[in-house]
Amino acid sequence: MAKPAVLSPDTPTDTVRAARWQDYFQLLKPRVMSLVVFTAATGLVAARTHIHPLLGAVAVLCIAVGAGASGALNMWYDADIDAKMRRTRGRPVPAGLVEGSEAATLGVVLSLLSVMLMGMAINWLAAGLLAFTIVFYAVVYTMWLKRWTAQNIVIGGLAGALPPAIGWAAASGSAPLNAWLMVLIIFLWTPPHFWALSLYISTDYAKAGVPMLPVVKGARETRKQILLYSLVFIPVCLAPAATGLGGPLYLAVSALGGLVFLILAWRVFRSDAGDAADPRTGDRALYEVQTPEAAPAVEGKRPPPVGGAKDARNLFAFSILYLFALFAALLAEAMIGIRALELSL
Repeated sequence: MAKPAVLSPDTPTDTVRAARWQDYFQLLKPRVMSLVVFTAATGLVAARTHIHPLLGAVAVLCIAVGAGASGALNMWYDADIDAKMRRTRGRPVPAGLVEGSEAATLGVVLSLLSVMLMGMAINWLAAGLLAFTIVFYAVVYTMWLKRWTAQNIVIGGLAGALPPAIGWAAASGSAPLNAWLMVLIIFLWTPPHFWALSLYISTDYAKAGVPMLPVVKGARETRKQILLYSLVFIPVCLAPAATGLGGPLYLAVSALGGLVFLILAWRVFRSDAGDAADPRTGDRALYEVQTPEAAPAVEGKRPPPVGGAKDARNLFAFSILYLFALFAALLAEAMIGIRALELSL
């Protein structure tokens, strides 16, 4: 049953403008889609299997469209939650720019289109993995895990971790250990990345009734879990250098970046991130780096982070850079290796 669009309480109904194409594009979560495309393309190239450039482009396009379909379905179903959160209330559905039924229809159509095109043009293993990813994110995570358990990010992170395996399967028709090692890296990266963010927007989640870890277990437990996951995550990041997936460049990036990651995770653990009161609101919300427009200006400047929020913010920002660097190193080494092989022939 389709859920209607839910207007944000702060959006006057008489000032809602007509939807533009940019609003429908925002339903696809383009920032998330860009990360999905990058990791999927890395998996496709890292397979080191010849694939026609046009078919490779089609495979990446299918993965991008599938990711966008998942985003549209997520925005349709989560419109009631998004309307209550400062970080998300400007999204097209809660802002009243796009009807919930339109977002749902777009998500379903794009899902079917991406999976069928992947199967017919590439192979059905890649199509099956893509279909599983869409269903897992839109149904298992969005409709169940997100509203039910504090482990929502841990389990639901599988959806965001699968694109490298889909890309690898598209290129080779198989998904070997190294493909799943790339999946594991993203899977273990997701909890410390999102929990660092949740430490300074926990009030938003509490208001919306989303059982994120800081809301359910508190900031101290969240900081501990960030450190524990980081201690597992970094050794896994080093593993590709031992399996033949990564080379010396990857080893250097993963080792040096991993050391910085652990230092930042330790600082978050030792900080009071999530504990300090926000002087702007008097509650436990901390500075929202993702939505500076939501924070009131103080003499024309954004308010500084309070308490240990700076430590959480630093880890959150560096985690994005670190994941990008890891996959960029894998992509560069795979491309160099492919060129070297072609020259030798």
